[in-house]
Amino acid sequence: MLLPQLREEVCRLHAELPKNDLVAWTSGNISARDPATGLVVIKPSGLRFDDLTPASMVVTDLRGRVIDGDLAPSSDTASHCYIYRHMPGAHGLAHTHSRYATAFAVVGQSIPCVTTAMADEFGGAIPCAGFALIGGEEIGALVVEALRGQRSPAALLRNHGVFTIGASAEAAVKAAVMTEDNAAIAWTARQLGELIPIAQEDVDSLYERYQTVYGQR
Repeated sequence: MLLPQLREEVCRLHAELPKNDLVAWTSGNISARDPATGLVVIKPSGLRFDDLTPASMVVTDLRGRVIDGDLAPSSDTASHCYIYRHMPGAHGLAHTHSRYATAFAVVGQSIPCVTTAMADEFGGAIPCAGFALIGGEEIGALVVEALRGQRSPAALLRNHGVFTIGASAEAAVKAAVMTEDNAAIAWTARQLGELIPIAQEDVDSLYERYQTVYGQR
């Protein structure tokens, strides 16, 4: 079995999606790119999260061709691979249809930067890209276009959901969790009144501190 450790990691991280209310039934997926071989480990299509095992993960090349695995890979595989080919720093991807973030996506709105936590993690608004059908590279192309030159590791897809990137699969899943948390805060706050975005100079300061000072170094 190819890439057993990466399969184990990707399988384990899939449990975080239903745990954090980011998916329903079999929707959503996570992938990771092995830095040594460039091969991609991704969720098989249509399996329930409780049924996933490391052995059921599918290994593909960067064109989405199955290299190892008995099951068909996710229907989003072509888009995952497109993102990896065009964003060399990405080694993990997560895709969800989380409720509050997708609510912004279905009205074609970015999520404004209205919390210090969002400034820390995203360095600004979470952009909303356009619409594309599932199955090809088109969604991946929209994600790459939306994130080019942005600090944000997350993009919304109109009428669809969320894609997040990271230096690892775990980082991508964290970004997906934080996307939904901040989307829920922004949506709830809108019921109370007008949102108050954080000034860009303060966003810049918060982002710099979080990226260089926060946590254990």
